[in-house]
Amino acid sequence: MAEHNEIGKQGEKAAVEYLLQNNYEILEQNYQARKAEIDIIARKDNWLIVIEVKTRTSVDYGNPEDFVNKKKIKLLVKAIDEYVQETNLDLEIRFDIIAIIKKNEVHTIEHLVDAFYYF
Repeated sequence: MAEHNEIGKQGEKAAVEYLLQNNYEILEQNYQARKAEIDIIARKDNWLIVIEVKTRTSVDYGNPEDFVNKKKIKLLVKAIDEYVQETNLDLEIRFDIIAIIKKNEVHTIEHLVDAFYYF
């Protein structure tokens, strides 16, 4: 596996651990729909939460959350729409970003709640 893929997987693992520690229920990981993948679909209270995880080893080229562009947002929206239709869940939808900076074995996690709006 390429190094950047491994860093991404480590970041997703750290994000799941963080979410579980903060009382989120993980419904799906790496949910595939059409041409999109949702890193994590979680539930907390009455929210269905789409979580995009971005992991970087430095901020030299920008913060991790800066790499969620309009195209990615559109794909996430299509994917969660498909998921909701499959599962018949009737919850409010929220889009979060978990931005992770990984230096050596230390992960610095920033959880951006309601990172963007689409509806």
